Amino acid sequence: MWLIIVAVVLIVLYFYSTRTFNYWVERGVKHDKPIPFFGTNYRQFVQKASMAMLATEMYRKYPNEKVVGFFRGSTPELVIRDIDIIKRIVTTDFEHFYARGLNPHRTVIEPLLKNLFFADGDLWRLVRQRFTPVFSTAKLKAMFPLITERAEKLQVLAESVALKDSYDIRELIARYTTDFVGACGFGIDMNSLSVENSQFRKLGKRIFQRTARDALAGALKFMFPDLCKNMHFLAPEIETSIRHLVQTILKDRDHKPSGRNDFIDLLLELQSQGEMVGESIERKNPDGTPVVIKMELDDVIVMAQVFVFFGAGYETSSSASSYLLHQLAFNPDCQEKVQAEIDRVLKKYDNKLTYDAVKEMTYLEMAFNEGMRMYPSVAYIVRECRSPSYTIPEINLTINDGVKIMIPIQAIHMDEQYFENPDKFDPERFNPEYKLDRRFVYMPFGEGPRSCVGARLGLMQSMAGIAALLQKFTVEPAACSVRNPTPEPSAIVAESFVGGLPLKLRKRVK
Repeated sequence: MWLIIVAVVLIVLYFYSTRTFNYWVERGVKHDKPIPFFGTNYRQFVQKASMAMLATEMYRKYPNEKVVGFFRGSTPELVIRDIDIIKRIVTTDFEHFYARGLNPHRTVIEPLLKNLFFADGDLWRLVRQRFTPVFSTAKLKAMFPLITERAEKLQVLAESVALKDSYDIRELIARYTTDFVGACGFGIDMNSLSVENSQFRKLGKRIFQRTARDALAGALKFMFPDLCKNMHFLAPEIETSIRHLVQTILKDRDHKPSGRNDFIDLLLELQSQGEMVGESIERKNPDGTPVVIKMELDDVIVMAQVFVFFGAGYETSSSASSYLLHQLAFNPDCQEKVQAEIDRVLKKYDNKLTYDAVKEMTYLEMAFNEGMRMYPSVAYIVRECRSPSYTIPEINLTINDGVKIMIPIQAIHMDEQYFENPDKFDPERFNPEYKLDRRFVYMPFGEGPRSCVGARLGLMQSMAGIAALLQKFTVEPAACSVRNPTPEPSAIVAESFVGGLPLKLRKRVK
């Protein structure tokens, strides 16, 4: 009897998991053959390949197609290879693709994912609208002394690192960015630059570590979104740590700005402005005008923004900065140009890192952009169709509500039809004198209304850290360094490398 029940359950699950597998066949879209339960995403579910690796693989496997079909579990997705279609999705027809669709269940969202990166619909629109002024030029300048202070501490730490035969440059920069996030975000000293295994550094690592529990939870939520709607992506210890951190700071400040002008202060100022009010992106009145909606900026939403500021603030910047240093180590001629510019500019500012000094380092910015081209911290972006049906006019393809769109940023960045000799590190590609229109072929921070709101802060933080390091030190390949490091297959959002990026630091003699 039990064998019959088990057999019936397995048969039902099989047909449930394969019910959509004719979706791209019926529409004439080329794709790999999906397998039950996993779709074409098996290797990502079992941590053998990241989503960025799979997206790049699909992009390269079908060079003559404008779009390629994909299945994450039973959910049909579409990898876009055509720049005109990408532009249409992220800007022109944004009202149909405003959602990222990173939450498999639309209505049940775990607390920490109610942030600007993961949120969709009206929650995203109201939070984005309220938060955009936080990253104004005036706010960035006010934060910069905190960057300078951490950059100087980075130089001190590098003194001890320079005594070693090799050191993971990714870990060194992550300690700098974690310390900055602590000061700029929460007004606290995280000691990541002083203590190698500080609690905050451990928390930062855990956020982007993908354990077997995390992989299983992620796979089940995508395979069975309704059955697993109350299962959390994030491990309980992450939510517990962030909740305790935020509640402690809010209590200490009595839910009022402290005068530190850090991220928590800015959030409290925004909270004091009352309800968030704006036009709905999801609902319309009978006459077609948007419904006016209101939403409270409660402590849960505040906590979610703190989480994404903490995670993205250190991880993406450390990834981009360390990869640039890796490339400069293997391209010493470019490193000499960067150092010459740093020396020349800082001499004008009494050898002090200031906001204006970093803004003048144009070659350093060119090199940073080139590093982000070759290995963007976020190597793919996702959008989800939120209309009952939508037709892509370039190919007359109609898709339905819930179909996700995958834009393989890294694959586009490394396509020779857009960047000649793409494997070569060449900062001159971004020389402002060339005045090339790179929109939609160079998208390290995304494009359109959902582009990264903190892009300028991340750029300034990264450039300041690199300038501080190269002002005093030269980076060189260590004996164990690999010119083309292996991407980490278990990466989630931000990309990383197997074994890190070991380099040798040598003190400069001027």
